[in-house]
Amino acid sequence: MKIDHSKYLISLPNKHLRERSRKVGMISKEIVDIIEKMKATTLDWEDSRQYEVGVALAAIQIDKPYRLIIIRDNFESKENRDFSVFINPVITKLEGKMLEDYEGCLSVKDIYGHVPRFEKVRVKAIGLDGKEFRVTATGFLARVLQHEIDHVNGKLFIDHIKDKPDAFYTLDSKGQLKELDYEKNVKNSSVLW
Repeated sequence: MKIDHSKYLISLPNKHLRERSRKVGMISKEIVDIIEKMKATTLDWEDSRQYEVGVALAAIQIDKPYRLIIIRDNFESKENRDFSVFINPVITKLEGKMLEDYEGCLSVKDIYGHVPRFEKVRVKAIGLDGKEFRVTATGFLARVLQHEIDHVNGKLFIDHIKDKPDAFYTLDSKGQLKELDYEKNVKNSSVLW
């Protein structure tokens, strides 16, 4: 499926991103179609970017308020365009230290943040086959799971760092992160808040 991500992807200040998504009751054709549209949207967004990879997406990011997320199977390779599907994902346990690292979001345009997340997470979800599965993740996958499950709960990565002036960044023309002027670009932004 080839689509234009700009027709489907929503971004701040769209208020739907701040709403809790509803549970998927049945894996219907509609749900399967939404998942395919999520994958196509992520890959089309990635194809329009020189320095960024489409790592994951929540259904609400294409304005479908379902508790659905997709996560790329291989974060290191743009050639591997496969995703895992998590239906009704729930964090069952957060463990370890809080670690800070950079995050971006397809629905928060041109802004990155230095965000604290737990180093280990346990998640249960349902697969496309309708069966429950569990994942224990550390490192980057743990961060991605926390970020995406935040989405289904109406929360964005910027909410974790709202009052941290030195935590906001943007990409320069060479794909390098540079700090944003918090007072000018973040603090009272009508787009972000």
